[in-house]
Amino acid sequence: MALAVTNENYEALMASDKPVVIDFWAEWCGPCRMIGPIIEELAEEYKDKVVIGKCDVDSNDDIVAQYRVRNIPTVVFIKGGAVVDKVVGAASKDALKAKVEALL
Repeated sequence: MALAVTNENYEALMASDKPVVIDFWAEWCGPCRMIGPIIEELAEEYKDKVVIGKCDVDSNDDIVAQYRVRNIPTVVFIKGGAVVDKVVGAASKDALKAKVEALL
């Protein structure tokens, strides 16, 4: 299951030695609901290799501002504390999985 990324747990999450994937989403966003199950599947498939979380843009302004998220869904791929890739808009599982694999 994808972790809930919040302003409160963000620093601890980023301290992980694993790559991090954050899905920026909102309950009212149709495309976000489309990729939500894909993010959950990837979180399960890569649970031992990658930290995968979901950040509700309506509740976590600090993180949203830090990554300059303007449109949702936005999925950010982080390795070594730096953003190495980003997907804006709905994407297929294959496309997202390829980007997760590139982190490993």
